[in-house]
Amino acid sequence: MLSLIAKFQTLGFTMKNRLQEEKGATAVEYGIMVGLIAVVIIAVVVVLGPQLAAMFQGVSDQLPAAPATTSAP
Repeated sequence: MLSLIAKFQTLGFTMKNRLQEEKGATAVEYGIMVGLIAVVIIAVVVVLGPQLAAMFQGVSDQLPAAPATTSAP
């Protein structure tokens, strides 16, 4: 009976240690994913930024001028 309790206690400590080790690995994995997402966002902005700016400038150029407003006395 005592050996069974010792085995369960050892199993419990082993599982506890494994769970603690997994948290560190998970944090590293999330850090890598966040870094890769940031790199992708930067690349998209660099590649598409000038095209989007030109498109918005074209739309802005086609809009009619706003009428002049006169201030009331």
